[in-house]
Amino acid sequence: MAGPYRRAMDYLYLACVITGSAALILISAVIPWAVFTRYVLNSAASWPEPLAVLLTIVVTFIGAAAGYRLNLHMNVAYFANKLPDPLRNLTELVVQLLMGLIALFMIIWGARLVEVTWHNTIADFPSLSVGVTYLPIPIGGACLLLFIIERIFLGAPPDPIASHRDVPVD
Repeated sequence: MAGPYRRAMDYLYLACVITGSAALILISAVIPWAVFTRYVLNSAASWPEPLAVLLTIVVTFIGAAAGYRLNLHMNVAYFANKLPDPLRNLTELVVQLLMGLIALFMIIWGARLVEVTWHNTIADFPSLSVGVTYLPIPIGGACLLLFIIERIFLGAPPDPIASHRDVPVD
């Protein structure tokens, strides 16, 4: 069971990275367009700023779940690393359980936020539901929870970049 779950988490991680990266690339294209229309064409487009905000929500919640899986987030582990192994393992479990609570909060309250705002529209995108724009919150929470479950029961995933660090450069 561990192998298929780990592979599924690898695919979920890849989907999160691709989604977050695509959102970041789009932000990088939209913002210069906004600057160009405002200062070169003297006619500012109204849609780039709200689109950049919506894409930032995607990067924040879905991209952050991917970063958490590989422990790429900011953390202060100096004192935890000084503990003896049994206490360090217990501390790691407590941290994962607390993060699990945060993920559940994101899933439950994010889903409620989506539900409450589903029939509202955004002025610059009248065909887009506000609820759709908040979907990355519960989706990111679900991804985060699955990555936490993986870490608790299977341990930390292997670092996909580590195998490339020791490759000599010609």
